[in-house]
Amino acid sequence: MTLAGLILPVTGATLWTATQMVVGFVGALFVGARLLPGLERSGYPRPDGATKEYKLTGMTLFFVVHIAAFVLVFGFGVSLTPIVRHFWSLFAVANALAILISLALYATGPKKRGVLRDLWLGADLNPTWLGVDLKMFMYQPSLIGVNLVVVSFASAQRDLYGTLTPQMGCLLGFWWAYLFTHYVKEEFMLSTWDVIAEEFGMMLVWGDLVYVPFLYSLPCWWVVDQTVPFSLWQSVGLSLLCFASLSLFRQANWQKERFKRTPNATIWGKKPELVGGRLLASGWWGVGRKLNYTGEVGVYICFALTAGVGHPWPYLLPLSLIVLLAQRAARDDRRCFAKYGEAWTTYCARARFRMIPFLY
Repeated sequence: MTLAGLILPVTGATLWTATQMVVGFVGALFVGARLLPGLERSGYPRPDGATKEYKLTGMTLFFVVHIAAFVLVFGFGVSLTPIVRHFWSLFAVANALAILISLALYATGPKKRGVLRDLWLGADLNPTWLGVDLKMFMYQPSLIGVNLVVVSFASAQRDLYGTLTPQMGCLLGFWWAYLFTHYVKEEFMLSTWDVIAEEFGMMLVWGDLVYVPFLYSLPCWWVVDQTVPFSLWQSVGLSLLCFASLSLFRQANWQKERFKRTPNATIWGKKPELVGGRLLASGWWGVGRKLNYTGEVGVYICFALTAGVGHPWPYLLPLSLIVLLAQRAARDDRRCFAKYGEAWTTYCARARFRMIPFLY
């Protein structure tokens, strides 16, 4: 049997099971976000000048889910393969839940720009349910969810072939490193455009509940049935590429966040250099304007490379990210020029490249 033989068709019974799995998972995370301890952090000023206080429970939830999964699998013999078996039913239920949450947000939020725009883009910057900021919370079922999906594919490979291939081990390790480095500095998210200025509607809800867990796990479909394992040099080389890309991605983001919170903090052992008194031109931000995007694309290319080069479909993941981030980098340039004026022009002359030195 191959992976295709494991997948169950969508039926009333599988949809009911999937509903219990999705609602139970998201509900448990919500209760955890409400009750478990977390870091207290202040957000950055929003477009209206107001700030918001946040309780960041991502790292707590990340480890609680890991501990729970470990106990269930190794203590009680529970298999995670049913996540793969119900994949398409879970996909359908996640879409339905995204629609229901979006409708609830529209029904309870302000009305600004018409039904479709308010429903899709959102009309409330920080909707809060039972004391939980929904925008920050939705990152938890999104990121922890995709990790569970990836682990479930590893479980399926073990069930099918009795072992895990080196490429599956790489994929598991890459995802764990990606998520751990996200949660260890979760407060960085408070400085992102999504959190500061994007209103919360179906676009972000669907992205969190559907786009990330189901598209980001795409390479797994081709890794599971690979019977020829990676050689040691392939595994080591790909791991080094992923480490370098992840380091660039995280360091660039952390440098920006540290500068925003502590402007005088050193970067690469030196006092930060500024353009116009406000624009950071030290560290990676003195090399390029969006090298954090470059690092992120590199990480997703590594995810896809675990599936080899015999199929094009795993590369839809980094390709979609390249399109989205290249477009966003151009929008960021226009927005920053409108905000900083000539200082932005001066900065661009210094950090000449957006994402790829000498090319873009």
